[in-house]
Amino acid sequence: MSEQTPAAVTAEDQARLAAAKKRAGRSAVIGAIFLMATSAIGPGFITQTATFTATLGAAFAFAILVSVIIDIAVQLNIWRMITSSGKRAGELANSAIPFSGHVIAVLVIIGGLAFNIGNIAGGGLGLNALLGIDTKLGGLLTAALAIVIFLVKKAGPVMDVVLIILGIGMIGMTLLVAFIAQPPVGEAIRQTFVPDELNFATITTIVGGTVGGYITYSGAHRYLASGHVGPEHAGPVMRAAANGIVVTGVMRYVLFLAILGVVASGVTLDLSGQAANPAGQAFGAVLGETGIRIFGAIFWAAAISSVIGAAYTSATFLSTFHKRFLGGWSLQWATVIFIVVSLIVYVSVGTAPAAILVFVGGFNGLILPFGLTVFMYIGWFRRDLLGARKYPLWLLIAGTLITALTWYMGFASFTQIFAFLGVGA
Repeated sequence: MSEQTPAAVTAEDQARLAAAKKRAGRSAVIGAIFLMATSAIGPGFITQTATFTATLGAAFAFAILVSVIIDIAVQLNIWRMITSSGKRAGELANSAIPFSGHVIAVLVIIGGLAFNIGNIAGGGLGLNALLGIDTKLGGLLTAALAIVIFLVKKAGPVMDVVLIILGIGMIGMTLLVAFIAQPPVGEAIRQTFVPDELNFATITTIVGGTVGGYITYSGAHRYLASGHVGPEHAGPVMRAAANGIVVTGVMRYVLFLAILGVVASGVTLDLSGQAANPAGQAFGAVLGETGIRIFGAIFWAAAISSVIGAAYTSATFLSTFHKRFLGGWSLQWATVIFIVVSLIVYVSVGTAPAAILVFVGGFNGLILPFGLTVFMYIGWFRRDLLGARKYPLWLLIAGTLITALTWYMGFASFTQIFAFLGVGA
């Protein structure tokens, strides 16, 4: 066997390195889509859908349609701008308007804290449905395990696989419930476009639950790790963002149909008790006690992944204030502290978990317009920061119209959103 020349070895090493880099980049891209989708399809997403379907019936379909349209305009713009610039949201905003990134960071961190309180509450509800334990204890166990998973590197990939399996299980269970419950599909389709009732607080809440607060930036920040940054990668970025939006939109509509079928059959869902879990009740009404247990496991998995995602993405905004939070132990400990503070607040409040999960979506919907306004300014007037002279006009127009709409909805629904906290009183 002939000995390889140094040149041959170098060429082979370079090829291996290039292949490894390509795999790592592809993994980061998939991770970005996964982080965005799991952040959006969390316990708040599930509880909000169940709660509003129970109160609005088929009219909730219109709110879903509007939320998907808003998601498209928001995520395509945010993902494209952040990845084209190669900067995190706070840094990019500061480059365009001094200190605007600091304001966005503060709003996202506050909103992320609200989200995480809700996510821990969701973990409590999930373990309550799965094991019958107290929701506060369930929240404590969820937060503790989330910290362990986040700190132990080998636990992360295992958790990712478990979450994918449970996510597929959730889709399968939801389709089964929708099939058995036989929802009024014709009525749902009609009211998707011509609703009998229009409720801005509902739309603001579900928009906040799927694209508000930290969720707006989670996938884009994760995508930066792929190394595929710069305007030349705009095409793949847009496709990745669109894939995440499609997954969330389809899942929300299928979940809506499943719960609509249960509600239309005459089942009344409890929305006010301390351990109220409207989505779990809907699954239990169709699949029995076993259905409630399986749903509890899936709901808990959605909660714990959202706890980690919300804490980590919110913590990345601390780099707006100091570069030490760009990575390493500073970022890790900031994430852990974020989870601990969220847990303390959750244990301290007396509001029912389901009410918290509905409120946090609305709250993050209220803070969404400010960040959108800054990014629309960048798109119109500071394209130099995006590394390209041109930016799709249709995307800017759509983003600007949606920004105006979110401001209007926020003002129109402000009082009603804060009233959600009284649901559990």
